[in-house]
Amino acid sequence: MTKRHFPASELPINEDGSAFHLHLKPENLADKVILVGDPGRVSTVAAHFESIECEVSSREFHTITGVYKGKRITVQSHGIGCDNIDIVMNELDALANIDFNTREEKDTHRMLTCVRIGTCGGLQPFTPVGTFVASVKSIGFDGLLNYYAGRNDVCDLEMEEAFRKHMDWNPLKGAPYVAVACPELIERIAADDMVRGYTIACGGFYGPQGREIRIPIADPHQNEKVESFEYDGMKVCNFEMESSALAGLASLLGHQAMTCCMVIANRYAKEMNTEYKNSIDTLIQLVLDRI
Repeated sequence: MTKRHFPASELPINEDGSAFHLHLKPENLADKVILVGDPGRVSTVAAHFESIECEVSSREFHTITGVYKGKRITVQSHGIGCDNIDIVMNELDALANIDFNTREEKDTHRMLTCVRIGTCGGLQPFTPVGTFVASVKSIGFDGLLNYYAGRNDVCDLEMEEAFRKHMDWNPLKGAPYVAVACPELIERIAADDMVRGYTIACGGFYGPQGREIRIPIADPHQNEKVESFEYDGMKVCNFEMESSALAGLASLLGHQAMTCCMVIANRYAKEMNTEYKNSIDTLIQLVLDRI
């Protein structure tokens, strides 16, 4: 059987043998990956490591691989938005499953375990500022997964239909999709001290999340409808901007992935904590211990 070959135009590789955007080399990627949005948070996570193997940085993509309690872990920043997750997940998978010398897919699939640690806006009375939320399923407002074949095989189609009907969805926004996080990983990471629920992954911070500054939003009742949506006895707990693409792409590529976030704003109570960077370290330590 002929192996697939990936030309330079489809899989750019830097002259030093590193992935085009991440600047990470295959040998520097661990099987366990912690993803964070803020490049500065990579150093916060890595401060818990006993040793550091490598560190690279390019644009918003900052990477440190090291060892924590005997576990080899890569911490990777992705910046803001599902578009960046598209870059990060495809390049992490390429580093794991494509031979960068021959540009051919490897014979044996290597599975990565990816946990995103993020911040979010709570949408329910039971998700006040400071709550840790594990995203069991993520409703993608971004449309990213719709560009990939097989998206129906990894999405909850019945929930998608129920959500569209509940929201009276405007087709101009593009079709929302429901990506499912790895159940085993949810059990291990969320344990009994994180709220489990649905997450909305938005394509922006302001209008897509129902914030109205100087431009009126198309549906002024959007957030009310999101807050009241319930499916299989579970509600939408939070807004963020990456979880749907992470869960969806990981499923299509054969990896384990999930997102857990700390609530730094509660839209229901109209509360906000901008000084959250110290308190998120508790969530970081939980994930490091459980990944």
